[in-house]
Amino acid sequence: MDIQRGFGSGELFELVPSQGEATSALRPEQVPSVMVDVIHDGHVIPEEALVDGQGASIARSRFYDAYVSERDWGAGVIAGQVARALGLPGYHRINLARVVMDFGRFPGSTPRSAPHLKRFAINYPFSELLSFRQKRTLLERYYDPISDEMDRVVAPRRLKLAIHTYDPYNANGTLRAPVSLITRVDGLHVDEVTDAFDPLYPHQLGEWTADRILRNRISLVVEKAGFGVAHNFPYTLPEGSIEVRAQVWRFFNFVQQEFIAEHPGSSKDPAYRAVWAMLTDTNRRNAESMLLRAYLHQFQRPPVGEEAQFEKAQLAYEHVERFLNADNRSRVQQYRYSPWRPSAMAIEVRKDLVFDHDESGHPVGKPLENAARIGDAIAAAVQVYLDEDKPVAV
Repeated sequence: MDIQRGFGSGELFELVPSQGEATSALRPEQVPSVMVDVIHDGHVIPEEALVDGQGASIARSRFYDAYVSERDWGAGVIAGQVARALGLPGYHRINLARVVMDFGRFPGSTPRSAPHLKRFAINYPFSELLSFRQKRTLLERYYDPISDEMDRVVAPRRLKLAIHTYDPYNANGTLRAPVSLITRVDGLHVDEVTDAFDPLYPHQLGEWTADRILRNRISLVVEKAGFGVAHNFPYTLPEGSIEVRAQVWRFFNFVQQEFIAEHPGSSKDPAYRAVWAMLTDTNRRNAESMLLRAYLHQFQRPPVGEEAQFEKAQLAYEHVERFLNADNRSRVQQYRYSPWRPSAMAIEVRKDLVFDHDESGHPVGKPLENAARIGDAIAAAVQVYLDEDKPVAV
């Protein structure tokens, strides 16, 4: 499917129904806890993104090569196979083209020279082709609604599989593994620290975003099916990815529930509500939360006339910090090893195993048999994990 101009009757974020008979079907009570999603196989470019800041039409030649190279061709094929095999109603897909906006990144505009893991949501070349107002509108019209829907869909899940496809070769020409399982946060992998979220978020929770038993079970079953598997290579999870953001959001929701259970009077206190809003603002779209974060951690001055409110929020934040640090941070350990802690991972499949491609990188023909085999192997591994490895998780 090539570029579609504008959404028309299409959906921005939709459930693509499963088709065919399940082969590794989950039990009915397990189904609501599992989701499969695809965020980089979208084919729609909004009409307003095809006109530059001066009102002139943007030639297809200025973005088409980037559209082809940025799209995760075949990710929907793999996701559909996994969802069908597990007996899920379908898989969730973002239809907005990645070349315009990548929901797996924090809001912002990507410079041309930005490395892969340091990009922002507005992708190059549109980050240079569009005006400030156009980019702001893109975030408001597309990023925010997707965020709202994704939050709603992800919230009840215990297991989230994000399906991606990647290029066959690394920059140095070496062949990539057929499948790679990505569960480690980039900031911790590279710098052994992450400052993308509030310092109250425990760094050890970024060691992995999914149960390692699940990761290893998928590795075993996919390897047995004849496909090599890498872990966290050739890259790790960007801190703006849904998998990382969801982990942080879920942790602070857990802390909030525990805190309010002990301090019920805080639930309606504006100072505490401001702190929880800041801690759970993992997509960085709340300006008030950004102000409070800067006040608390960069010692910036509060807005004139709001000094008292910010001081109260500081006291509330310190109260939450003491709560989290009590009993040698026992609540962190409780959450870290809890069977109810959700697992979220990205699964990369080599593009050439899903489709044949022409010289430009555009897929040709029908999906290859390997796509079905890989999808079935992933589904079989998930079923074994839920039935035998982690039966208390759902």
